[in-house]
Amino acid sequence: MERLSSLDGVFLAVEDRVNQMNIGTVAIFDGPAPPLDEVRAFLASRIMLVPRCRQRVREPGRVFGHPVWIDDVHFDPCEHIHALSLRGPGSGDLDQVAADLLSPQLDRNRPLWEVWVIDGKDGDLWAILAKVHHCMVDGIAGSDLLSAILGQQPDAEAAVPDSWVPSPEPSSLAFAWFSIRNALVSFVAHVRNVADVLGHPGHSWGRARNTLAAAKQLWYRQHHSPTSLTGPIGTHRRWTHIAVPFDDVREIRTSLGGSVNDVVVAAVSSGFRDLLVERGESVEGRTITAMVPVSLRGPTEHGGTGNRVANIHALLPVGQTDPRSALQAVHEHLDELKTSHEIEATGLLLGIGDFVPRVLADRVARSVLHRQRNVETVITNVPGPRSPLYLGSHRMIEGYPVAPIGGRVRISVAIWSYCDHLYFGITGDRDTAYDIERLGQGINRGFADLLNAAQSG
Repeated sequence: MERLSSLDGVFLAVEDRVNQMNIGTVAIFDGPAPPLDEVRAFLASRIMLVPRCRQRVREPGRVFGHPVWIDDVHFDPCEHIHALSLRGPGSGDLDQVAADLLSPQLDRNRPLWEVWVIDGKDGDLWAILAKVHHCMVDGIAGSDLLSAILGQQPDAEAAVPDSWVPSPEPSSLAFAWFSIRNALVSFVAHVRNVADVLGHPGHSWGRARNTLAAAKQLWYRQHHSPTSLTGPIGTHRRWTHIAVPFDDVREIRTSLGGSVNDVVVAAVSSGFRDLLVERGESVEGRTITAMVPVSLRGPTEHGGTGNRVANIHALLPVGQTDPRSALQAVHEHLDELKTSHEIEATGLLLGIGDFVPRVLADRVARSVLHRQRNVETVITNVPGPRSPLYLGSHRMIEGYPVAPIGGRVRISVAIWSYCDHLYFGITGDRDTAYDIERLGQGINRGFADLLNAAQSG
């Protein structure tokens, strides 16, 4: 047994029919597609070597404590690998199929992932859609997982089956004793933390003051008039995707300054500007608030599973029409956020399960998701591999990320860098974000405007 972290537990706690906490990747390969049995055998053998993919979540039920990972004694990877074809009449396009497959909740009684092998409309391309519950991985861990399952070289062979034998299902008594031991270890750690706080009162008070000030800025920022970006959402999703050459981003950054992330956020801001204008909403002098996850993983922490993130709330200058000024505003604002202590504040909130009973922590998480009014979108930018990945002899030529929406947020934008492109996956509520393709077009226009400004000197 292995206890889920407090943050991993948050993604379990907030999920329901409306707020599905699935993340994923739509990976497109060159063709023609190999036989389905060959793809299934390759993926099944590689997935078997990832311990978390063979485990399921066990909830405490009436026993106090936190959910834990346990071996699934009935695990068969092929039961999680499905096939679907876009060739038949009425089968829809890839965007529609991806949205339909990613929406349903995963079965909590099984390992929380599934893979769909999608045969394209012609013989040139085919795709794999990987769907994983957010409690298993964050963006970086998901990218690392994909890199581990696919090969780094062409014609990589299926992995040699290991001799894994699942541990027996723990009894209620064993589970209770495990929970008690974890509670005692946690209590001792809290006592030591309190002693450290009391031993350094000046430092502790300064840290607490800064964190509380950042929390107030996060959650009690003065509200502005609402936009159509927020409001109730339904159970179904839309999804669309775009790609941007990395050389363009590099040229913009070199000429106009800022980081790659600054350039991306500025272009996304332009996209939301176009979307709101198209909807007939005023953007004059306006900003919108985007929740931006920030990785807390150190250089040696890659390759693991679970979530190691905090959040900042970035203001997107959708009222700014000049691309240079927009990029400069984004750069200065994101630099300011790096010293704002927002990361510490959100880290404390997301880790509240380490300090209070789980029932209370789950209630706080659900309350924050449903009642917050500041966040209007989510932007997550994850670095991926710079070298190509392969499934056997087939090169993955594109990889589009998928991020969930939840609460009152109707649109999320996920970005993944792979080889020489940035790949954008845009998720929206099906009924209220009916025009997310316009957002994708606006992001492309934002990059084009920035590139023109960079090339004009």
